[in-house]
Amino acid sequence: MRALGLDLGSKRIGVAVSDSDGRVATPIEVVHRTGDRPGEHRTLANLAEEWEVEVVVVGIPYSLDGSVGPMAEAMAAEAVQLERVLGDRPGVPVETYDERLTTVTAERALREQDLRAPQRRKVVDMVAAAVMLQAWLDARREALG
Repeated sequence: MRALGLDLGSKRIGVAVSDSDGRVATPIEVVHRTGDRPGEHRTLANLAEEWEVEVVVVGIPYSLDGSVGPMAEAMAAEAVQLERVLGDRPGVPVETYDERLTTVTAERALREQDLRAPQRRKVVDMVAAAVMLQAWLDARREALG
C-alpha cells in the first residue's frame, strides 16, 4: 500500500511517500504555502494521483501531554478539507497521525549530516513528513501483525 505523508506547516508543507509495499517512507518535496489553500490542496491531490497512493496521512501536532491545542485543531480541520478535495479520487482516504517531535527528529538527523541551517530549512519539512509517515507505516504493520 503506497501512502503519502504530509507535514502541514504555516509556511510549507512537507511531503513524503512510501514505497509500494508500504515499508519505507521517503521525503519527496516541499510545497510552499501561497495563501491559496484550494490551490495548495489541488497540488497535494495531484501528487497523490501522480504517486498512485491509496491513503494520505496528515500529521497532527498534539501537545506533549497529548492534548489538542490550536495548531492540532487547525491541522485536523485542514485534513478534513483535503479529504473533500481527494473525494474526487475514489478510494483515497485521509488519516491523521500523531506527529509530535517529528520536526525535532528531522532537524537532529539533518544536523548530524552536517547540513548548514539554510540547507536544513529547505528540506526539514519533507524529512519531518517522512519521519511521521515511517512511524505510521511501522505502527500499521505492527497492528496488522
